Amino acid sequence: MSSVNTAIQLITREQAENGAAAKGGTCSPALAKGPWDYDLAEALAGVPAYGPGASSADVAPAATPRQGQLPEEYKRASDAELGERILAAKAVLGDRAVILGHFYQRDEVIQYADFVGDSFQLANAALTRPDAEAIVFCGVHFMAETADILSAPEQAVILPNLAAGCSMADMADADSVAECWEQLEEIFGTEPDAEGRVPVIPVTYMNSSAALKAFCGENGGIVCTSSNAKTVLEWAFERGQRVLFFPDQHLGRNTAKALGVPLEQMPMWNPRKDLGGNDEQALLDSRVILWHGFCSVHKRFNVAQIEQARADFPGVQVIVHPECPMEVVDAADSAGSTDFIKKAIAAATEPTAFAIGTEINMVNRLAAEYPQHTIFCLDPVICPCSTMYRIHPGYLAWVLEELVAGRIVNRITVADSVQDHARTALERMLAARP
Repeated sequence: MSSVNTAIQLITREQAENGAAAKGGTCSPALAKGPWDYDLAEALAGVPAYGPGASSADVAPAATPRQGQLPEEYKRASDAELGERILAAKAVLGDRAVILGHFYQRDEVIQYADFVGDSFQLANAALTRPDAEAIVFCGVHFMAETADILSAPEQAVILPNLAAGCSMADMADADSVAECWEQLEEIFGTEPDAEGRVPVIPVTYMNSSAALKAFCGENGGIVCTSSNAKTVLEWAFERGQRVLFFPDQHLGRNTAKALGVPLEQMPMWNPRKDLGGNDEQALLDSRVILWHGFCSVHKRFNVAQIEQARADFPGVQVIVHPECPMEVVDAADSAGSTDFIKKAIAAATEPTAFAIGTEINMVNRLAAEYPQHTIFCLDPVICPCSTMYRIHPGYLAWVLEELVAGRIVNRITVADSVQDHARTALERMLAARP
C-alpha cells in the first residue's frame, strides 16, 4: 500500500491533468508541496499559519513558532538521497541520538524512528535512552516540550520543524486560562467543602503547552492522556467539586458522560465571552467546565460517514478516537486512544472490516500492517494533520547532519520555573492509577 504522501502526490497530479476525472481527493492540493514552501510563504506574509491539511482553517496565534528556511540542498535532494543521508547520520551518531516518531507522522519519516507511539509513550521511551545526547522528536511542539520536561537537563530535545505546532493546544493559552481561573474563583471562592474538596480542579490534556501543564501543577491539578482520562477525572472528583477541563472539549465531554455526568452539568467556556458565555448559576451547578477547544483532524468525522461505512461493509467495526464529537463516539462501536485502536485491530483473530476515526497516516499504516483485515479511514478525503505533516525527511536529515557536525538546531527548551510545576502535574498523572 502506498503512503499517504504518495497518494496525495498521485491525486494532485491526476487532478491537474484530468480535473474532475481524478480518483479520490485531498482537502488541499498544497499538501503535495514541500513544507518549506509554507515556511517561505509565512516569512513573506509575516503571519504564522498551520499549513494545508486538517487545521488549515484554524487561526494560528501571532506567537506561533516559525521555521527558518531549510538549506537548498535538502529541498532539492531526492527521497533516496535523503534516506541515505539520514541513515549515514544515524550510523555516525549511534546511541548519541534517538529519533521518536508519533503515530500520525508520515511514513517517509516514521521509517527512521527508533520508537513509534503516542506523545506520552514517546516521552517515556526517551527515558529509556538516558545516554542519548539528543532526542529528535518527530511530532509537534507540545510533545517536544513534554520530552524536555521529563528528560535529563543535559539532553537536547530537537523538533525538526519548529512550525510543527498543534492548533488544539493553541486554543487554550496561559493568559486566557488564568483569566478564566480568576473569574471562577470569584464565583466559587477557594474554600473546600465539608468533605475537603476544593471548588474546582484544573485538568489539562497532554495536548497542551508546558505553561498550561505548569498551571495545573501549581493549582492542584493534573494532566491526562486520551487513554487515562477516566482515571484522571475520577482522581479530580475525589479532590474537587468540579473540574475545569482544557483544551479539548470533546475528550472532556465524552469521558465525563461515560462517568455519568449529565450534559447539562457540562457548560462550555468560551474565552472570548464574559464568564465563558455562561451565567453564574450554570457554573455553580456544573461538574465539568469544558474549554472551547477541539482537534481539527477529529472534528472532520461525522455520523453520516459511519452510516456509509455500515452500508458499504455490513458488520464493520467502527472505532474512533475520543477527540471526536460526542455524536460520533455514540454512533461508533468503540472509542479509545491511538494505542487502544492499534491494540483492538491487533487482537482481531478473524478477517474483519474496520472503519477508523483518527488521523489518516496511522490508519493507512495499520491497513498495511494488517492486510488480512479491511481497514479504512471514515473520512474519504485524504486530509492529514496540518502541523504533523510539516515534518519532512529533509528537515530530519538537516537536524541529524547538524548534530554530526557538532551543532544543535531547533532545540526546544522549557524554562526551569515552568518545568517544576509541569513535572508535578505529570507526576500526579503517573500516580493516578485505575
